[in-house]
This record gives sequence, C-alpha cells and structure tokens, in this order.
Amino acid sequence: MPKLSVIIPIYNTKSYIEECLKSVINQTFEDIEIVCVNDGQ
Repeated sequence: MPKLSVIIPIYNTKSYIEECLKSVINQTFEDIEIVCVNDGQ
C-alpha cells in the first residue's frame, strides 16, 4: 500500500490536468498513488 495518496478532481480540467499530473509525478516522494476522480455529474 502506498504511503501517500493524491486525489485529484478532474471535472472540467482539460486545460491544466496534464500540468497538474506532471507536477505530482515529479515530486521527490516515491511511494505515492494518484487517484483522478471525475467529480462532475
């Protein structure tokens, strides 16, 4: 199980989701999971 979970809401984020994910991936912490949640209806 990862030590850190990052939850990212992604509804209407087309213009910046790539930059956001790259930012999270490029952190120095290695044991993470990234959960993207489409929180729209």
